[in-house]
Amino acid sequence: MAAAGAAAAFRSVKAADGKSEIHAVLLHPGRNMWGDWKMPDEVEETDGRKYVPDHIRFDEAIWNETIARMAEKKMNMVVLDLGEFMQFPSHPELAVKGSWSPDRMKAELEKLRKMGLEPIPKLNFSATHDQWLKIYHRMVSTPPYYQVVKDVIRDTAEIFGTPRLFHLGWDEERVGYAHQKGHFSMRTGELWWKDFLYTVKCTEDCGCRAWVWSDYGWNRNDEYVKHCPKSVVQSNWYYDEQLGKYSLDPKINKHAHRLVQFHDLDKAGYDQIPCGTNWAGAGARWKNKTGGDDIIGALVPYCRKNISSAHLMGFLMAPWTHLDERGANYDRQMKAIDLFAAALG
Repeated sequence: MAAAGAAAAFRSVKAADGKSEIHAVLLHPGRNMWGDWKMPDEVEETDGRKYVPDHIRFDEAIWNETIARMAEKKMNMVVLDLGEFMQFPSHPELAVKGSWSPDRMKAELEKLRKMGLEPIPKLNFSATHDQWLKIYHRMVSTPPYYQVVKDVIRDTAEIFGTPRLFHLGWDEERVGYAHQKGHFSMRTGELWWKDFLYTVKCTEDCGCRAWVWSDYGWNRNDEYVKHCPKSVVQSNWYYDEQLGKYSLDPKINKHAHRLVQFHDLDKAGYDQIPCGTNWAGAGARWKNKTGGDDIIGALVPYCRKNISSAHLMGFLMAPWTHLDERGANYDRQMKAIDLFAAALG
């Protein structure tokens, strides 16, 4: 009953005007979500592991060019994967060299709003993408961890002025990532749900609506629908890595279960913001050097056709690029915005 009440309370969210689709782009001013956090006694030069840096990686000129292109192409939302990029007043130990102060962030958020871009924060609490939490990354599901999670969500909500949406990540917490890391954490079953629901509650207690990646529900939809509150906005992602196109037949499309998730979430009554990309991930696209420029152009019409208008809030474009490097990375980021605008029509 509480979950149903929360869903009703949040029901009116689409774009800022309450009518238009959300047209959002995911950007990464923070990047310490991939790799290991280095303990003081660990030596990077000798163990060969990939450590997250002790400084932000951010070029303000690239940032300004990117958001200008978004405004030009009539995007209306930017999702900021914060990680180590922002100082948290309650936990200054999480900052790195160059992390933005709350005042600096607030000034930039106001600039975005004046450009017609609604800023939405993202903090990823997946145990495979939370290296920005530093030592707390190795304390998952302990009392110190729960306290810092609550604190940084509260800090972020305050700095962003109680945003109506707050992306909590929660993607890719699975054993396939173990070989990439010196320290690996993964929750399953009741413990995963306990921690997931804890972050949702912390977010809703701050007056924000939780938004998550939906891939935990792949191949376990009954469990996902049973435990995930309807108030939580879902971003299922389908990148067609295996070039199965939009077949729901698993004999034809190896990733048909990912596509089915759009239908299952709609049937269960969840609001959705489907996510596409122009990044070519592992699989047939990578092997065949097919590229990813066609992904978002096919995803948008498919979801508009197959997700009810009452639950399709809009779309998210994730180029999976960063904001400190020109060349191929910069070109893909700019092209992502153009491809997204063309797909949206």
